[in-house]
Formats: sequence, structure tokens, C-alpha cells
Amino acid sequence: MVPGVAFTARCFPAALKCLRTPWTSRAGLPAAARFIHVDGPPVVPTLTTSYAHGTSSTPLLHDTVGGMLQKSTERHPDKEAVVFVQDGVRKTFAQFQQEVDQAAAGLLALGLKKGDRLGMWGPNIYEWILFQFATAKAGIIMVSVNPAYQLQEVEFALRKVGCKAVVCPTQFKTQQYCDMLRKICPEIDSSIPGDIQSARLPELRTVIVTDSRQPGMFHFDDVMQAAGSQHMQQLQDLQKKIVFDDPINIQFTSGTTGVPKGATLSHHNIVNNAYFVGRRVGYHWKPHTRVCVPVPLYHCFGSVGAGIVMAVHGTTIVFPSAGYDGKANIAAVESERCTFIYGTPTMYVDMINQPDLNKYDLSSLEGGIMAGSPCPPELVRKVVSVMGVKGITIAYGATENSPVTFISSPLDNMERKSETIGYVLDHIEAKIVDPTTEQVLPLGMSGEIMIRGYCVMLEYWKEKGKTDECITGARWYKTGDIGSMDGYSYCKVNGRSKDMIIRGGENIYPAEIEQFLHTHPKVKEAQVVGVKDARMGEEVCACIKLVEGQECTTEEIRDFCKGQVAHFKIPRYVLFVDSFPLTITGKIQKHKLREEAEGRLGIKGEK
Repeated sequence: MVPGVAFTARCFPAALKCLRTPWTSRAGLPAAARFIHVDGPPVVPTLTTSYAHGTSSTPLLHDTVGGMLQKSTERHPDKEAVVFVQDGVRKTFAQFQQEVDQAAAGLLALGLKKGDRLGMWGPNIYEWILFQFATAKAGIIMVSVNPAYQLQEVEFALRKVGCKAVVCPTQFKTQQYCDMLRKICPEIDSSIPGDIQSARLPELRTVIVTDSRQPGMFHFDDVMQAAGSQHMQQLQDLQKKIVFDDPINIQFTSGTTGVPKGATLSHHNIVNNAYFVGRRVGYHWKPHTRVCVPVPLYHCFGSVGAGIVMAVHGTTIVFPSAGYDGKANIAAVESERCTFIYGTPTMYVDMINQPDLNKYDLSSLEGGIMAGSPCPPELVRKVVSVMGVKGITIAYGATENSPVTFISSPLDNMERKSETIGYVLDHIEAKIVDPTTEQVLPLGMSGEIMIRGYCVMLEYWKEKGKTDECITGARWYKTGDIGSMDGYSYCKVNGRSKDMIIRGGENIYPAEIEQFLHTHPKVKEAQVVGVKDARMGEEVCACIKLVEGQECTTEEIRDFCKGQVAHFKIPRYVLFVDSFPLTITGKIQKHKLREEAEGRLGIKGEK
């Protein structure tokens, strides 16, 4: 890490003497230290209970999304900001800033105002990130709409938050975006653009299509040409009224179970999360960072980890393709000389198993982030050994936490990288509590992970009841994840509390078994669920995707487990599958997998 300021010993040598002296506990320190200094990987286990406050010598930022982009543009106007490889789009910071201002003023010209909601519905295309920053500059709240949503889902999302405008392409793959909007709002075809009057979406007025002209809808070019000098002046005047605590983004939770909720995030939430994640992985001292971004912009990993990071740290972000394509990812790393790569565990599994992986030059890769769902240790090791990503880091968080709360350092050893989710992020408090009493647990004991700090969302949009269920009166966010913490604040996640299997009174965390199964040479990917059982309540079922060309039996998997995991954790059932039900963000939909497993096993009845 390169320090921002250099001091010499001739300047106040007495003050510097302590910096040369190894840290030791001092008389007078509290018996239970509550803080851990996180400017670098912690080297002293100061924690004595499962509560950590990530203290930092770097203060929080107090700026808006638009303000951060402006500063990066002023620092390096001619540097590439965004690259969309498939579409051949390249924009420098100066070009991007100019188009952001043009689009923001255009939205104001169309009648949108500060606080209105605009739904962005589509894959990873240039217009997505352009409107992300245009809405932020205009004080409009951007709603990230899952590009895979079908009729009922998108109607629910748009109505839930009262979107006044929607931006989308005509179609993408099998998704017919404009046709779906017409089915929800048949009034569109006979409407004047900008004056839609819909019975089912009463607040919707405007639809902007990125790539074609449609009846009753604006074309992207109309927005870019709509603003006059008065609208540009209006935009500039508006900057004095936008404050960093304003809501700026509504991210719908992935909805792996239940109805999606609109996590409402502020400028302060996402600017600071992007800032400290970037500092943890070294973006602040690596001026030529180029990040390969296969993760969807619709998700926090893409919109904050890529988009906002670009604005805050001045990195170049490279999007290989509009939709996920493993081969396009590694091709983009080679052609664009990417130094960093993002991905969910599923994406990394896919990239590692590309049949012609060794034909690509990935030598430019220095590091990466793996996040979005539990990261099996064996997979982390393969990313290093097969792809050569020595600086891989594991990040943990939630949409409601902007999103990252724990992340490893590129300097961590392999055990910490592969076995933990890293240490607490700067300025964040974390604790492990008994889920029933919410009492902080001793170090090493498993309990619910709770988070407090700048990163916690403002609310679930207009759902006070749901918000109060997950954020306590003291502003602690209940993650619903089960984990344990050591004296350095490194944390291990055992799984979701709701995914826990209770077999004959024994609590079993699927992640533990999944991690072990990934060490089997024939196993490409493994997911463990609990299935109903009349005698035991639940039984362990392993759903396994094999390495291509391999064959395996239930007995082989069970024998592999014997003597290695406790007898009650050995899967009673083993199912071999070709794929897993996934959300658009690559998360396993365990409730659907459980239903599929019970269907294949012929299991009926209630748990």
C-alpha cells in the first residue's frame, strides 16, 4: 500500500518512535477491545468478543455520485471510463461526463424532477450506466429492475415504487421488453410520448427505448436532444440542492424467496462503499486498473462495484457482453488487458471450465473479487492456480448494505482467502449474536451476523413493517446469515439461517458440506439442501454437477464423506444435475432446488 504522505524521522522523531515499535497491549486498555484497525490486514488479534468496529485513518467521503464523477473527470479526462466490448462502445471520462450531463438535462426537459423514480430495465448496455449517472446528477432515483423479470414481476416492481419513467431496449434474447410494457399498459400505443395514462401503472408517464422507435415511447436520441440551455442551467442549479443523504437508487432484493423488496440506498451509502472496497483491493494506488465486469449492472455488485467504483477511483470498467458469456469474459481479459475481474462463484466455475481457457493470455490479471453467494475454498484455490489470479479477494455483503461489509485483502494468505469472507470493512460495525437473545457471542461461536454503519440502507421503499423486521431501533441490520468471527475480525459464513437443515435435532449448515464436496475431483459444483423426512424431520440431499466427461455414483460420494465429516452430515440422498435454478445475479435458488429434489425423490407432505 502506498501511503498518501511521507514523513521523515527528522520531523518530530519522538512522535514517530511509536510507529517503529511493535504494538503490544498497554495497561489501561479495556479488557474487551471492541475495535480493529483496518488500514491494512489486522496483525494483532485485539478482539475478545464477536463485536468489531473497523477503525480507519481514512475518513468517510461526503460527496454525491455526480460530484465524484466530476472529480475523476477533472483528474484524468482522456482516460477510458467505460468499454462495452460487444457493442464497440468506448468513452473517456470527458466524453462520458458530457453525455451524462446531456442525458440528465434531457430527463429534466421531459418533465422528470428530483425525487421521481426511473426504472432501468435491461442487460449490461451503455445506456444502463449512462442513465445510472444521469439520474444521480438530476436527483432522480434510479430503480434497478431485474432484466429477467416477466410480466407480473415487472408490473409489481414498477407499481411498488411508483416509477414515472422506464428505460429499456426493445428486446434482449427472449425478453420482449416493449411488448411486455404494452401488455401491462395497452394505453401506450395511443399515447403521446411523455403523457402515458395507465390504469395498472398510474404513475408511469414516460418510456424511453434505447434502440428503436415505438408508438407512444421516446427514443434514446430524443432524450439526448431534448435539453436546451435553460435545462442545462436547471441541472447546474440542482447540484446545490442534492445532498449526499438523498435516496438515489432502489435495488430490488434478489427474491430467491418471497416477494422482492426495494432496498433504498443513498449517495452516502454507495459512494463510501465503493471507496473503501476500492481501497481494500488497491485501486487508489493502481492508476491503470482495468476491471472486467461480467456481473449484471442490475445488481449491486455491478452498479456499485463497477459503476460507482469507476467514478470514485477513476478505474476503467470493461463489459465483455450484454448477457453473461464465459468465453467473452476471458476473451475480453486478453483483448482489453484487464488487470482485475469480478464474478460470482458460478461465473468463476464457468470460466475455469472453458475448454480452451489455456489458449487465452490472462497474464494481465492481478486480482479479482468473488462475491454474490458462498465461495467454496476449492474454487478460490483453482482461480489462483488455473486462472493465475493471485490477488483474488472474497467479498461478503447484502444489497441492504450497499453491498460490502467484509472483504479479504489481496495480501491475505490462501487459508484466509479461501476459508473466510475477509475482515470487516472500514467504518463498519459487525457483531455475531445469539439469534434468539441478540446477545454478542464469544469469539469463534456461530450466530447471526449483524451490521451497523454508513452502509445500512435507508429503508425498504415505503415498507416500514418490513424495514423494522430487519433493522433494529439501534440501526443494526439483521443479515439472516450464520457466521463466526476470530480475534482479527475475519469472519466465516456457515450459511443462511433459513437454509439450515435440522436433522433429528442436529443443526446442519449446508455450506460446510458443500465446501467439502468441492474437494472431490469429479465434482464441478455442489449444492446441499434439506428435504422432508417423516422420521428425522429433514434429511441431507446433495445436488451435484459433475466435471464434464466424468461419471459418479451416490455410493462414491457417500464413501468420500465417511470419516471426513460427521456421520449425520453425510448426504442420505445424492442427485446428479446438469444445472441449478439461478437468479439473474447467479445466486442459487435453494427453495426451488429443494422442490426439484423432493420431486425427483418422490417426497410429499409438509416438513
